[in-house]
Amino acid sequence: MRTADGVADAYVAHPDGDGPFPAVLLYMDAFGLRPHLETMADRLAAAGYLVLVPNVFYRAGRAPVVELPDYIDPAARPGLFEQIMPMLRSLTPQRLMSDARAYLEWLAGSPLAADGPVGITGYCMGAGLALRTAGTYPDRVAAAAGFHGAHLASEADDSPHLLAGSVTAELYFAHADQDSAMPVEQIDRLEKALTEAGVTHRCEVYAGAHHGYTQADTAAYDAEAAERHWTELLALFERTLRRN
Repeated sequence: MRTADGVADAYVAHPDGDGPFPAVLLYMDAFGLRPHLETMADRLAAAGYLVLVPNVFYRAGRAPVVELPDYIDPAARPGLFEQIMPMLRSLTPQRLMSDARAYLEWLAGSPLAADGPVGITGYCMGAGLALRTAGTYPDRVAAAAGFHGAHLASEADDSPHLLAGSVTAELYFAHADQDSAMPVEQIDRLEKALTEAGVTHRCEVYAGAHHGYTQADTAAYDAEAAERHWTELLALFERTLRRN
């Protein structure tokens, strides 16, 4: 997939047949494009969607950019984040949204994709990308969801929540109450920004869940919270991407 800065590799999943299918952009967490995210994309595809999962770290190489264990436990995290953080810091909002344009254009040009705006789901860092993409390309996004998002409504000048006024999509965010990356003050700030902007949205806090609760290849996984995420995500896409 050609971007302004090169070629991004990606995983694509879709149902059997020629389509067209409603299109979904799935934004990875910080551990990157890997078999678990492919499994998540396959589950969305089984529900009737064309799913694109780009390697957001493509500038550093093809996925897997970082060598990951099959199961990411707390002991592995410090060493992994030593490798991941420089890549994260290099991704400015401008670069990320230039990439987002390429992802959306790829979906729009796919013969498997139905006409019209897409849905987005994002995890960890991907939740912020989902919100930022919905605010940057409002005519291209019908729905966006974010799960265990990090720093969605910080005090930074380029915090994702500051784009709320441009969003026309329906939004759903599910925070983890055991998540230091999205403290209560940021949850409240995000809710206030979306409400004041008149965005159709719902923000929930999953009690007892930790940051990363949807990721079955990590120690943060919470099966009950993950299934709740699937219920809400599929319902969101059903009502926004299948209205015709």
